[in-house]
Amino acid sequence: MSSGFQEREEGNEAKFKHDSDVRFRIEARRNKLLGEWAAGKMGLEGDAFERYPIDLVKADIQEPGDEDVLDKLKADFAAHGVDISEEMICQRMAELESVATDQVHGEGYGTDD
Repeated sequence: MSSGFQEREEGNEAKFKHDSDVRFRIEARRNKLLGEWAAGKMGLEGDAFERYPIDLVKADIQEPGDEDVLDKLKADFAAHGVDISEEMICQRMAELESVATDQVHGEGYGTDD
Protein backbone atom coordinates (compact mmCIF):
# COMPACT_ATOMS: atom_id res chain seq x y z
CA MET A 1 0.00 0.00 0.00
CA SER A 2 2.78 2.42 0.80
CA SER A 3 4.39 1.76 -2.58
CA GLY A 4 1.20 2.99 -4.29
CA PHE A 5 1.26 6.12 -2.17
CA GLN A 6 4.96 6.64 -2.92
CA GLU A 7 4.40 6.17 -6.65
CA ARG A 8 1.55 8.68 -6.58
CA GLU A 9 3.71 11.15 -4.65
CA GLU A 10 6.58 10.72 -7.11
CA GLY A 11 4.14 11.18 -9.98
CA ASN A 12 2.81 14.38 -8.45
CA GLU A 13 6.35 15.68 -7.92
CA ALA A 14 7.26 14.87 -11.53
CA LYS A 15 4.12 16.63 -12.79
CA PHE A 16 4.87 19.69 -10.67
CA LYS A 17 8.43 19.82 -11.99
CA HIS A 18 7.22 19.42 -15.57
CA ASP A 19 4.53 22.08 -15.17
CA SER A 20 7.06 24.48 -13.63
CA ASP A 21 9.47 23.89 -16.50
CA VAL A 22 6.74 24.52 -19.08
CA ARG A 23 5.64 27.70 -17.26
CA PHE A 24 9.25 28.94 -17.24
CA ARG A 25 9.61 28.26 -20.97
CA ILE A 26 6.36 30.08 -21.76
CA GLU A 27 7.32 33.13 -19.69
CA ALA A 28 10.81 33.27 -21.19
CA ARG A 29 9.38 32.97 -24.72
CA ARG A 30 6.77 35.63 -24.01
CA ASN A 31 9.45 37.97 -22.69
CA LYS A 32 11.61 37.36 -25.75
CA LEU A 33 8.69 38.21 -28.04
CA LEU A 34 7.79 41.18 -25.86
CA GLY A 35 11.38 42.36 -26.00
CA GLU A 36 11.38 42.19 -29.81
CA TRP A 37 8.15 44.18 -29.92
CA ALA A 38 9.47 46.77 -27.45
CA ALA A 39 12.82 47.08 -29.23
CA GLY A 40 10.96 47.86 -32.44
CA LYS A 41 8.78 50.45 -30.69
CA MET A 42 11.89 52.12 -29.26
CA GLY A 43 13.59 52.16 -32.66
CA LEU A 44 16.49 49.99 -31.54
CA GLU A 45 18.62 48.54 -34.33
CA GLY A 46 21.46 46.09 -34.80
CA ASP A 47 23.08 44.77 -31.64
CA ALA A 48 20.82 46.86 -29.40
CA PHE A 49 17.75 45.30 -31.04
CA GLU A 50 19.21 41.81 -30.63
CA ARG A 51 20.25 42.40 -27.02
CA TYR A 52 17.05 43.94 -25.70
CA PRO A 53 14.91 40.76 -25.64
CA ILE A 54 17.71 38.95 -23.81
CA ASP A 55 17.91 41.75 -21.25
CA LEU A 56 14.15 41.56 -20.72
CA VAL A 57 14.28 37.79 -20.15
CA LYS A 58 17.10 38.31 -17.64
CA ALA A 59 15.11 41.01 -15.84
CA ASP A 60 12.24 38.57 -15.32
CA ILE A 61 14.51 35.83 -13.98
CA GLN A 62 15.81 38.10 -11.23
CA GLU A 63 12.43 38.39 -9.48
CA PRO A 64 9.25 36.31 -9.68
CA GLY A 65 6.17 37.79 -11.30
CA ASP A 66 5.61 40.21 -14.14
CA GLU A 67 6.06 43.45 -12.21
CA ASP A 68 9.81 43.62 -12.90
CA VAL A 69 9.22 43.19 -16.63
CA LEU A 70 6.50 45.83 -16.63
CA ASP A 71 8.70 48.25 -14.65
CA LYS A 72 11.62 47.75 -17.05
CA LEU A 73 9.43 48.27 -20.09
CA LYS A 74 7.85 51.44 -18.69
CA ALA A 75 11.25 52.89 -17.76
CA ASP A 76 12.83 51.98 -21.10
CA PHE A 77 9.91 53.33 -23.12
CA ALA A 78 10.07 56.59 -21.14
CA ALA A 79 13.85 56.82 -21.64
CA HIS A 80 13.36 56.44 -25.40
CA GLY A 81 10.47 58.92 -25.57
CA VAL A 82 7.87 56.27 -26.43
CA ASP A 83 4.43 57.31 -25.17
CA ILE A 84 2.63 54.07 -24.35
CA SER A 85 0.21 53.27 -21.54
CA GLU A 86 0.68 50.58 -18.94
CA GLU A 87 -2.63 49.14 -20.14
CA MET A 88 -1.27 48.76 -23.68
CA ILE A 89 1.89 47.07 -22.39
CA CYS A 90 -0.18 44.65 -20.29
CA GLN A 91 -2.47 43.94 -23.25
CA ARG A 92 0.55 43.14 -25.44
CA MET A 93 1.98 40.92 -22.68
CA ALA A 94 -1.28 38.94 -22.59
CA GLU A 95 -1.38 38.59 -26.38
CA LEU A 96 2.21 37.39 -26.52
CA GLU A 97 1.64 35.00 -23.60
CA SER A 98 -0.94 33.26 -25.77
CA VAL A 99 1.47 33.15 -28.73
CA ALA A 100 4.27 31.84 -26.51
CA THR A 101 2.01 29.16 -25.04
CA ASP A 102 1.08 27.95 -28.52
CA GLN A 103 4.73 27.95 -29.61
CA VAL A 104 6.00 26.07 -26.54
CA HIS A 105 3.21 23.50 -26.74
CA GLY A 106 3.86 23.18 -30.48
CA GLU A 107 7.44 22.22 -29.65
CA GLY A 108 6.16 19.32 -27.57
CA TYR A 109 6.39 20.92 -24.13
CA GLY A 110 3.35 20.87 -21.93
CA THR A 111 1.78 17.89 -23.59
CA ASP A 112 1.16 14.56 -21.94
CA ASP A 113 2.63 12.55 -24.81
